[in-house]
Amino acid sequence: MNSVASHKLSARTQLSALLMAGTMLATPVMAQEVAPPRVPAPAVPAPAPEAAPAATTVKSITVVGNQRLEAQTILSYLRLRVGQQYDRSILDQALKDLAATELFKDFQITDNAGALTIQVTENPVINRVILEGNKRLKEDKIRPEIKLAPRQIFTRSKVRADVARIIELYKRQGRFAATVEPKMVSLDQNRVDVVFEINEGPKSKVRQINIIGNEKFSDGDLKDEMATKQSSLMTILSSNTSYDPDRLAYDQQKLKLFYLTNGYADFRTISAVAELTSNKQDFIITYVVEEGERYKFGDIDVKSEIRDFQPEMLKKLLPMKKDDWYDAKLVEDTIESLSETAGLFGYAFADINPEFRRDPETRTMAITFNVAESPRTYVERIDVNGNTLTHDKVVRREFRLNEGDAFNSFGVKRTENRINSLGYFQENLEIQRKEGSAPDRIILETNVEEKPTGELSLSAGFSSIENFLLQASIRQRNFRGLGQQLQASVNYSSYSKSIELGFTEPYLFDRNISVGGSVYRRDLNSFNFINNDRRTTFQQVTTGLQLNAGVPLTEFMSFFARYSINFDDVTLDKGIYYFGDQCDPLVAGRYLCDAIGNRTTSLLGYTLAYDDRDNRLRPTRGQSLSLSQDFAGLGGSVKYVRTRLSGSKHFNLGSRFILNLSAEGGYIYPFGGRPTPTSDKIRLTDRFFLGEPQMRGFDIRGVGPRVIRYGSVNISDPANPVLDTTTDDRGQIDDALGGRAYYQGRLELDIPLGTGAKEMGLRPSIFLDVGSVFSVRRPQLTTLEDFRDTRPGVAGEGLIKYRCRKASTSEDVFATLTPNTTNQYTTCDTANGFSALPPFEERFFGDTWMPRVSIGAGVNWNSPFGPFRIDFAYALRKEEGDDTKRFSFNVGTQF
Repeated sequence: MNSVASHKLSARTQLSALLMAGTMLATPVMAQEVAPPRVPAPAVPAPAPEAAPAATTVKSITVVGNQRLEAQTILSYLRLRVGQQYDRSILDQALKDLAATELFKDFQITDNAGALTIQVTENPVINRVILEGNKRLKEDKIRPEIKLAPRQIFTRSKVRADVARIIELYKRQGRFAATVEPKMVSLDQNRVDVVFEINEGPKSKVRQINIIGNEKFSDGDLKDEMATKQSSLMTILSSNTSYDPDRLAYDQQKLKLFYLTNGYADFRTISAVAELTSNKQDFIITYVVEEGERYKFGDIDVKSEIRDFQPEMLKKLLPMKKDDWYDAKLVEDTIESLSETAGLFGYAFADINPEFRRDPETRTMAITFNVAESPRTYVERIDVNGNTLTHDKVVRREFRLNEGDAFNSFGVKRTENRINSLGYFQENLEIQRKEGSAPDRIILETNVEEKPTGELSLSAGFSSIENFLLQASIRQRNFRGLGQQLQASVNYSSYSKSIELGFTEPYLFDRNISVGGSVYRRDLNSFNFINNDRRTTFQQVTTGLQLNAGVPLTEFMSFFARYSINFDDVTLDKGIYYFGDQCDPLVAGRYLCDAIGNRTTSLLGYTLAYDDRDNRLRPTRGQSLSLSQDFAGLGGSVKYVRTRLSGSKHFNLGSRFILNLSAEGGYIYPFGGRPTPTSDKIRLTDRFFLGEPQMRGFDIRGVGPRVIRYGSVNISDPANPVLDTTTDDRGQIDDALGGRAYYQGRLELDIPLGTGAKEMGLRPSIFLDVGSVFSVRRPQLTTLEDFRDTRPGVAGEGLIKYRCRKASTSEDVFATLTPNTTNQYTTCDTANGFSALPPFEERFFGDTWMPRVSIGAGVNWNSPFGPFRIDFAYALRKEEGDDTKRFSFNVGTQF
């Protein structure tokens, strides 16, 4: 019995040592705290016997207490076997093996003269894992990081690990005061719920940034270079005021780069310490720096072992000169530039090593750029990986290099730009260069990450132009993975409706020839604004078909041809604009009357385009030019030649500032007969118009020639007529006439925001818009019924029109003017029932090439509710009659 008791005591002591860190005992339907994690205490050794007992043979092994685990499974964790010789050390090792499994919360081994009994109490099974108190960090961010899950075996080590993971997540969010208290709720059938009670605590801010050792630059100058900002009222909306260890290391590199860029080659950061305040809510960061002396460039030289590189020629192209202040960033850019230049000659792996020679006495830094010898490189293989939908040939046909060609860095860069412009893959894709099977071989590896190219949307919204609008569209920009584009759309708003079907094949028969076409029907209600009152002017229904084809002429130049045929029906409300069965020019105006009717336009056109932008979707550098002409008159009833010229250039100013300078202009020339004195040969619906949204700061069609008609004129003295300002709105009707010619220019600067705003899809900009539309034939006087108003100081050219009405038949006729008198009075045939109507006065404005100028700021936002654009603009220069508008927006909501 003494032997049995001794073994049992040893087993219990070992168990206590392994589990003394707060073993949790199952208490039915009660929650109890899990003790905070502690390092397990070392095992307490059993009292050594005075004499070691003799080894005994294992006669049998019995497992009791197990519920889920099979006995054989438990025995498989142990080294004990029947018939084996054992002693106390072997039994102690068996206990350690059981503890290592973490499957049991209690276990012991009893020895009855070789008959071993293993008594176990299994750890409970996890029923649920519950998170409480997490508001700032949602469950979908925490659960992927924790390892505990339902139906797993509960262990203390897993709980400790998950607590540490959750706290680390909060530290990444800047919440260093966060605490996590694990608790357990015991259930029946040896099951438990694990509850993590989270106290998130406040976000730890950077209360103060101290810099010690700086003499050449102020604290403010250095803090401006850092990504981390000091918490204050000025930075209350900034996300960079929270403490981040990674940002601290980044700031040290930013400080070093700042000093090296300004010539301080010996600068170093001695220490950077972040101290957490006692309340764990704020950090105080202290930098200790040593600035050193400021250096200038010494002798600059280039040595090349590549025969195609002429050192003297390259030396003249270097951006740094002797006695300029040393700039480490300039040196780095020079190395990159030399590498790209070597790539142009086919040396993909050119090794360029700058050799620095520092002279502390003269404080100069001499540099020799050594271009090591390397073999000319050829493309061994092109690999395309990651495309599951897109066919390989869609990507490969954008490559400007083929397998077996000499390597060329320009061709690789151009290929990257073309693939990025497809819009099928992740942004800023880069082609990796890998060494091939020989020193003169290179492998170009393209790892793409496809993104959705199909769009199916139903949206509703409100626009400052269209008011309420609905849109349904389906579009696939990479149909069947072949780069084909298929689209169908239906648009409905308060003032316009359209339906369109289109298809484009970018590579016909695998040749670089694009073909496409579309059919459409568009129903447009044209309008103008009188104060805030929108008034419809004419309705235009267009049904048409367009076919187009394109072919590249050079790497950057392409030629496109198109043919379209349109059937137009322009109508006016007869109840408003007609006089009997005829359009009344006194109400509608001559231009609207000339526009109505059915017409067919058969149009053949072409475009010659040059485009070397790095990305057609969101360019950051490069330029584009295009010349377009359309010839209407190959059949149909409309004859004209329309010419347009446009160009844009993008400048990358650094720090993600992008400047866009663009300009365009056009002219439309009629042919096929001379215009009549009272009308323009180019009808209203074919002219150029300018205003919102092309030119911000002005209303839709708010720029250019227009006629304004006033319905109330005081003619008590017809030789000196005046407007009746007492009449509400003076009966004003404002019609934009458009013009045959236009020009427009735009200067716009995209302003970068922080990472958070970028992820939200915010892209603000400031802009300057310039433009004008002009050249339209004015109606001439043809009858005495029109009286020209030539009063000095009155804007525009005025025409006063007199009419009489017969009440019994509602018949209107022009009044007769008394000739050969100074005062021209109207006379109506009162004997036949005619009475005088209030006269109209028409004034013409804005037919001038003089520029209109506006400035403003706007922001694009790819919001969760759809695309949103808002602009605030102010017209710096305008002409009499122009309609201005300071605020405009457009938003759509997706269901």
